[in-house]
Amino acid sequence: MVESEIKIPVIELEPTRARLVTAGAKILTPAEKEVNVLFDTSTSELATGSRVLRIRRVGDRSILTFKGPAVWDGAVKQRREIELAVSSAETMAERLNALGYAPWMRYEKIRESWIFGQVRVELDHTPMGDFVELEGPPHDLPEAATSLGLDPDDAVRGSYISLWEAHRQHNPGLGRYMIFEP
Repeated sequence: MVESEIKIPVIELEPTRARLVTAGAKILTPAEKEVNVLFDTSTSELATGSRVLRIRRVGDRSILTFKGPAVWDGAVKQRREIELAVSSAETMAERLNALGYAPWMRYEKIRESWIFGQVRVELDHTPMGDFVELEGPPHDLPEAATSLGLDPDDAVRGSYISLWEAHRQHNPGLGRYMIFEP
């Protein structure tokens, strides 16, 4: 499957949430914490090729995801994405380790998911701020953003990892991982 998305930083999520309600969007999942762990080889083979291998834990669910290199069309990022539900994040991590992949990055967010027409809208609260991700047919994303009071021109091109690295440069006391402090 090809994932198409835009990611827009926002000061707060409530105005977008209110617009989703007013527009008749349906909530898919209430806010839940996600824990994401990225894996790579000792020579960073995947990251060097702009690819991602991730285990995501949400509640009692675990998902293994592979993402290919991103291609940009204006603000819209497209990339191949393959997802597989796994019964145990720990067992999957052991199998990845046996294949030569080790964890190298961890990031967390609190995500609330909505459906707005054909567009999935993710309200993400992260340790570096809030973001709205819109995912769906590429031609629908800018219009959906605008109808939710967001400017597609404000979309950022980075992944959460590259955005975290940039954020850390301006906040040198932050740790390597994008995690909520206990």
